Amino acid sequence: MDIKKIAMIGAGSMGGMMSLLFAELGTEVVVYDPSEENVQALMKKAKDTGLEHKLSSERDYESLCKALPSPKVFFFSLPHGSIGDKTVESLKPFLKSGDFIIDASNEHYASTERRQKMCEPLGVNFIGSGVSGGYQSARHGPSMSPGGNKEAVEKMLPFLRRAAAKDAQGRPCVAWMGEGGAGHYVKMVHNGIEQGMMSALCETWGIMTQCLGLEYEEIAEIFEEWDTKGELIKNFLVSIGSDICRTKDPKSNSYVLDEVKDKVVQDVDETEGTGTWTVEEASRLHVSIPTITAAHMFRLSSADAAQRIHVHKSLEGHIRVGRIEVADKKAFIEDLRKATYAAFLISFIQGLDLLEHINQEKKWNLDFSAIISIWRGGCIIQSDHISDLLSKVYEHHKHIRGNLLTVHEVGHELLKCYPALKNVVLKAIEADAHVPSLSASWSYFRYSGDVNLPTQFMEAELDYFGNHMFDLKGAGAGKPVTGTHHFEWHPARGISEEHR
Repeated sequence: MDIKKIAMIGAGSMGGMMSLLFAELGTEVVVYDPSEENVQALMKKAKDTGLEHKLSSERDYESLCKALPSPKVFFFSLPHGSIGDKTVESLKPFLKSGDFIIDASNEHYASTERRQKMCEPLGVNFIGSGVSGGYQSARHGPSMSPGGNKEAVEKMLPFLRRAAAKDAQGRPCVAWMGEGGAGHYVKMVHNGIEQGMMSALCETWGIMTQCLGLEYEEIAEIFEEWDTKGELIKNFLVSIGSDICRTKDPKSNSYVLDEVKDKVVQDVDETEGTGTWTVEEASRLHVSIPTITAAHMFRLSSADAAQRIHVHKSLEGHIRVGRIEVADKKAFIEDLRKATYAAFLISFIQGLDLLEHINQEKKWNLDFSAIISIWRGGCIIQSDHISDLLSKVYEHHKHIRGNLLTVHEVGHELLKCYPALKNVVLKAIEADAHVPSLSASWSYFRYSGDVNLPTQFMEAELDYFGNHMFDLKGAGAGKPVTGTHHFEWHPARGISEEHR
């Protein structure tokens, strides 16, 4: 399918940058956005980069559709929620069988599947595609995860491959994910993994600055070294972390980082929904993702700075982050590197476990090797060593089901980091440092492989007051279903019986 002209609905940071990318690759782009300010800002960028001849804009859906050849191809870059439904409804009168809509927004997979059903009677192909990597990657090549009807996606793949990021071997970071909302679900999980990784790295940075007293330039050099060798080689978040620690405002010659308030608000103001959805989906599907969940809750708490100030006053400032005294600072920084890597890998393990559960529920037949391949470039969770490790795992264990900790190579990779992770968590807790995701990673790794948990006592209490039943210890592992035994710990009695 030779695509020479497309429509981009939504000219914000992501839609605008994708428009410029498509234009640079030779495709004409017609833009529609109700915000004239967004359109004008995009047109100025197009002029500044010599692409103005490839971009134009329209003021309504009818003229937008008339400007396109048949079959028409639309890209959405919209806020999540009802606006996507309204946009489809507004386009409906002008759509014809064979047209394509590629929703490149961060959208909930259920909304994607609802819109696919809206478009199906019209013969319109609705593809839900995750687009990863932020606005920089949207400009020079993002990672993409299209999902929907396989035949429809395959018609679009040659176009998407041209625009997608390329990995170190030059392979495009895009592949069909599966039917229905699979593409947006994979992107949702990508962002959940991202939250776990970002939290672990910011906790590590906090230990370095607050507990070890390292200067920004020292941390930049450490991150730079981590990014060039070992398990964190070519890790996107570590790489940009080095840049962030070094960047100064040319006007004041002060570090920009010093001026950034400790508030992460994207989840609370709902400009970003994927982290929330990841935690909700894990709860719904009964999947343990504590590293990701702890990261999400950390972000939520950080967002309400006013409440934190009130709590701080209530506690009269009695708890403050202290120093960590170590005999060998270089050795402890190495422990920090291994702990960070462990939390990163555990974030992947938890996210992939969630994907396995939705795969079983929806029968999407997800190709996990393909998922790892599209995360090798152009995305926030790019981490070459982790991708290499997991690619080999899926290559050698093609029919694996369940948690990757059950795979010897993965479990032993984490065992090598376990002493470092434990040491970092212990010292951080002693110093009252903030390590929600690092400590959750340590705890998750411990209880995931323990065969004698104290939850035995919890199960007994549940049976005591709720008659919830339990399994007997000698009966084998069994399945996660209601037990077959109950003990009458304290028989229920009426009011009159209690006084006898």
